[in-house]
Amino acid sequence: MTWVLDLENVYVRRGTNNIIDNLSWQVQEGERWIVLGRNGAGKTTLMQLASTRMHPTRGSVNILGEQMGKVDVFEVRPRIGLASAALAERIPGDEKVSDVVLTAAYGITGRWREEYDDFDVERAQDLMAAFGVLPLADRLFGTLSEGERKRVQIARSLMTDPELLLLDEPAAGLDLGGREELLAALSELAQYEAAPVLVLVTHHVEEIPPGFTHLLLLKDGDVFAAGPLDEVLTDENLSGAFGVPLTVSRVGERWTAQATLKMSARHG
Repeated sequence: MTWVLDLENVYVRRGTNNIIDNLSWQVQEGERWIVLGRNGAGKTTLMQLASTRMHPTRGSVNILGEQMGKVDVFEVRPRIGLASAALAERIPGDEKVSDVVLTAAYGITGRWREEYDDFDVERAQDLMAAFGVLPLADRLFGTLSEGERKRVQIARSLMTDPELLLLDEPAAGLDLGGREELLAALSELAQYEAAPVLVLVTHHVEEIPPGFTHLLLLKDGDVFAAGPLDEVLTDENLSGAFGVPLTVSRVGERWTAQATLKMSARHG
């Protein structure tokens, strides 16, 4: 079987610390994964590995059938869509929204002298329309709200029609309305049969869009639990991964979690 992602016994070491510690994880076609864990669990480092922006200290990382270290990463990267805070920081604030999306066709940020054909222009417009930012096409990226920027980044990440889409905390910094708008768009994408394999990183179960199928819980740089979302997202697993007693609830297709309340006995 050819996995979309196949990480085996992976370590990422910085100084004397293992940020990723003997991690193994596989992702198949058609799956939509949530990656969840507390600060420092290794989520962003894992996304850097999966996007070819980092190589492991030890272990094997195979992405879309290609083994890192044995392939030119610049041949693999166009097949991977990425939306992250680090990438957003590289987008010029004076870039028009339409160009922010369009330049992804060349894998660059910042419009220069490159030429784009009608297909690229139409695809950029279609993606902006799908994420509700087409009316902002002539606005400058630096003038957008945080929610608008997030949706522009996701439209950009889909520009090359990737086989794998990595979303690193796409709802971070959004207010309630912005978050719900974004989650609705991601839910629609997740349920689209022709969508790429999706991996979404978050700190919060409330940010899991309907339509996602699997969950990876990280703790201390390794897999704490992984598998189908309904099976893995339990009180016991979430409490163990975050180190505090938590109760998980589900209403419809949305999840919530809160600290478990311990009632003390009253003595008369």
